[in-house]
Amino acid sequence: MSFETLNIIEPILRALKKEGYTMPTPVQEEAIPALLERRDLLGCAQTGTGKTAAFAVPILQHLYNERMPAKGKRTIKALILTPTRELAAQIGKSFTTYGEFLGFKNAVIFGGVAQNRQVTVLNAGVDILIATPGRLIDLINQKRVNIHNISYFVLDEADHMLDMGFIHDVKKVITELPLKRQTMLFSATMPAAISKLANSILINPVSVALTPVSLTVASIEQYVYYVNESNKTKLLIHLLKNNTIISALLFSRTKYGADQITKDLLHAGIKCDVIHSNKGQSARELALHRFKTMQSRVLVATQSRVLVATDIVARGIDIDELSHVINYNLPEVPEAHVHRVGRTGRAGLGGTAISFCDETEKSC
Repeated sequence: MSFETLNIIEPILRALKKEGYTMPTPVQEEAIPALLERRDLLGCAQTGTGKTAAFAVPILQHLYNERMPAKGKRTIKALILTPTRELAAQIGKSFTTYGEFLGFKNAVIFGGVAQNRQVTVLNAGVDILIATPGRLIDLINQKRVNIHNISYFVLDEADHMLDMGFIHDVKKVITELPLKRQTMLFSATMPAAISKLANSILINPVSVALTPVSLTVASIEQYVYYVNESNKTKLLIHLLKNNTIISALLFSRTKYGADQITKDLLHAGIKCDVIHSNKGQSARELALHRFKTMQSRVLVATQSRVLVATDIVARGIDIDELSHVINYNLPEVPEAHVHRVGRTGRAGLGGTAISFCDETEKSC
């Protein structure tokens, strides 16, 4: 099946072709036709399966078909709610890419930075708003943003919203939305709380479930090293001097642990970056940029790229052809393992996941 067979309009097809898209992924193949028919949708699919295009393309097409002669300032017609600033920025770039030839304006707002620039953009008028819950509620309370005329609402990475404690903020946002709207809820896993939320906001939805809950994609090779806690860093340094590890996203359970791992790697001559919620927005963006552009690498011995991260920020990290994910600490729940490992093996590519397991983690 090609994108042409999905009844996508020519300007969007042109943008997809320019970006190198040729065939829709399974989630796009199932979701796009249903969303073009204005059905609500409940999507349960693993990360890296093309979910953003699955909802962005139909939204852009609806807005294009509904466009009216310009009269005054643009008003927000579509809202995408997402848990992290990295993921919000990524979704914003996708809307810009897919809508390159449509003339719509999108804005991305998130916390952790001064709001002035974001408010200026909103005041100029936007068609599509991508936001994290906390900053959106702040601006709603300040009467800086109005979402009463939203026609399209997407709740993305809903399970991660739950993990991060945002579920109450999400419910507050929903109370501000009009009852008549098209709603899309996407989640990599479907715990009971998310199923209950979906039942409360979706009307006769189409369900798209492409993989069993809590399973990683088959193209990812997974290995476990049983190692004492005191020897984890030594093992990590040894592995990173292997030329087969082209790029590595390394997970720490805590922010302190991530900082300590980074110091140990730097001391060993391994240049790396760290990203977590205590880092400022500019530092996080720089670390991610350096990682994506191969400026973080093991010096002299190898060509490895290393980025140390915590779960709270890693869901929004989208890196093409990431070769390895390394769990320095095992996650406490299977769903977190799915999200971590899902950073590699994206869009049908292969990847490798390595997990360290010490004596205290064997029951994880």
